[in-house]
Amino acid sequence: MNYQINNLPERVAKPRQSGITMVMDKGLSLRQAEDFIEVGGLYTDMVKLGWATSYVTPNLTEKLKLYRDAGIPVYFGGTLFEAMIVRNQFDDYCRLLDKFQMDYAEVSDGSITMEHDVKCEYIRKLSKITTVISEVGSKDVQKIFAPYKWINLMRAEIEAGSWKVIAEARESGNVGIYRDSGEVRQGLVDEILTQIPEESIIWEAPQKAQQVWFIKLIGANVSLGNIAPADVIPLETLRLGIRSDTFDHFL
Repeated sequence: MNYQINNLPERVAKPRQSGITMVMDKGLSLRQAEDFIEVGGLYTDMVKLGWATSYVTPNLTEKLKLYRDAGIPVYFGGTLFEAMIVRNQFDDYCRLLDKFQMDYAEVSDGSITMEHDVKCEYIRKLSKITTVISEVGSKDVQKIFAPYKWINLMRAEIEAGSWKVIAEARESGNVGIYRDSGEVRQGLVDEILTQIPEESIIWEAPQKAQQVWFIKLIGANVSLGNIAPADVIPLETLRLGIRSDTFDHFL
């Protein structure tokens, strides 16, 4: 840090199991990725190449090298997994993971219909070759799961081999654990936390108000995902209580 401020919340050091900041890269250029790494790399634990943007992103290999050289794990978004599964290309997907040396594989079913036993079997298979992060929740705003179902799905996926489960919100933050207005489904989150360990969950929270809510609920070391590259530094100040939104919370 550039100077001393006393009595700030203690942040877990990287590499960390909690307090994760997962950033979504929706198509940064090489120069933009370099700029992001220079400013936000220190506070970023992993980068997700959003949905299937990796298919059309120029200079993909070069970009992946930039992140790896900076010590930032990177992985493909879950929609790419779904796009290949629905086309019976699971073996091709595994070869992609190997070709691009992916640090993680995201398993999701937010855009396709898949029996949960089948999803868990994919988690088991992939967990033998890489670290699996699985996503729970639908991208369809009309699909609202009861809390017990969220809990059962998360528990089963962790047991199948997921390192972390992601609570779905999309990059817009208006589905899954949020209402279409972006407001947190507080009762749902409270219920989930009665059964699923907080350190096993990455909460997608692309909006500042959502980040503030989870920091106040769980603390500076809550794991948050779908963070925009430009929001990494602002998020870190929220975590440390040196921005007005969380200023009083940590005093």
